[in-house]
Amino acid sequence: MIRVTLMARLLALPALWMGTVQLVFAELSFYLFMDGVGHTFFYSAAVIMALSIAVLFGARRYRFASVNSKEAIFYAVLTWITVGFLGAIPIFFVAGVSWTDAVFESVSALTTTGATILSGLDAMPKSFLMYRQFLQWMGGLGVVIFVVAVLPMLNIGGMRLLKAETVGPVKDEKLTPKVKKTARYLWYVYLLITLMCAICYWLAGMSAYDAIAHSFTTVSTGGFSTHDASMGYFQSDTILWICCVFMALGAISFSLHYRVLAARQMALYWQDEECRWFLLIVLAFSAMVAQQLWQFDEAQGTFAIITQATFHVLSFMTSTGYGAAGFTEWHGAAPILLLVVGYVGGCAGSTAGGNKVVRNVISFKSILLEVKQLVHPSGVFTIRYQHRPINEQIRNSVMSFMCLAAITTTVLTLLLMMTGVDFVSALSAVAACLNVLGPGFGELGSNFAPLTDSATWLMSFAMILGRLEYFTVIAIFTSLLWRE
Repeated sequence: MIRVTLMARLLALPALWMGTVQLVFAELSFYLFMDGVGHTFFYSAAVIMALSIAVLFGARRYRFASVNSKEAIFYAVLTWITVGFLGAIPIFFVAGVSWTDAVFESVSALTTTGATILSGLDAMPKSFLMYRQFLQWMGGLGVVIFVVAVLPMLNIGGMRLLKAETVGPVKDEKLTPKVKKTARYLWYVYLLITLMCAICYWLAGMSAYDAIAHSFTTVSTGGFSTHDASMGYFQSDTILWICCVFMALGAISFSLHYRVLAARQMALYWQDEECRWFLLIVLAFSAMVAQQLWQFDEAQGTFAIITQATFHVLSFMTSTGYGAAGFTEWHGAAPILLLVVGYVGGCAGSTAGGNKVVRNVISFKSILLEVKQLVHPSGVFTIRYQHRPINEQIRNSVMSFMCLAAITTTVLTLLLMMTGVDFVSALSAVAACLNVLGPGFGELGSNFAPLTDSATWLMSFAMILGRLEYFTVIAIFTSLLWRE
């Protein structure tokens, strides 16, 4: 049975954190940026923090460590809904948009989707723009993982919360025996890569403000920018290549990053099968997109073609969603290749979205296994991944996920078309939200503002569905979760 009071106390933790974040941005607005929106952040923070503290103390007899598996699943979904609504409050008042659009923008930020309904970013208050960027960085590794990292009392129930939040077919890997230390180490690596990214951007010519802001959304593979032109604003190939490097780092498993740092062996990246396939797929799709750009003369010069192709393939595959050229107007197969690579996604255990490379590799090996079995009916074959045999449970889980991804895309595309969106725009919007990718094509090429309110709520749901990889969200709608 789901204990409502325990859920309320657990939800007070990310709510308190959201209030703290907004309080910090109130101070930044008052004393650093002096852009006149500090009162909005302050009042929102005060209300959120007061209610959170009241719930925490009012239900203090419920121990956090007593979380069971069903409650962990329910909590993971409710956390994203809660922080999505709370994060929307400053957006609603500062940007002057509808509540529907404010929630969409907040959910897009926290799930690191990067789809936006806002325009005129260059003229907006700096503290507000940095707030959007920070929401993406905070959501990169997951709000639930943050809760587990900072609260030692969650050590018992923490692994259940961590498994409900993390993505990928294998969720039992821990860097240390204690889950709170695992979560902390992941955040240490996250902080280190973000700092390196900010320094590189600054050295490449960005202002300190833009360097910090874009490091938040590059490493989190979120894709929000402080400029309407996104990365194209800077008109710098050097910045694009720096962005490529850190988008790739954000899309590689942070557990692998930790092992590389601990062992000081860069070769571990290539030895890891998923990371190796990730790099090979990036090269293959970059070459195909470059060929299309060359064929249709979409860029001037060989180096410019290679830069644009590699940047946009990595932007889509890592689900970052940055833009640097008019890619929505590209001809030939280039837009389709970008959508396809968006579904491939990054590595499990990273900030990237998509189906994840490991699932695509196992699916491909499963197809080859069926072909071998057809040719040699009496043969006994096994699927190996990272030199270890894959058990039937993981294989079934992967194939179920891939099937569910296809069905969900079809259903949501049809539902979105029923609101009046054309097929290309609907398909690209669903792909962008399910894969937490961001940019769309067609009438949604600039932003998602043309969507109706019902379509916007549908896409907000799709972003949470994609961020938690379907099963966690679907589980709360089944009777299995609610039985005694």
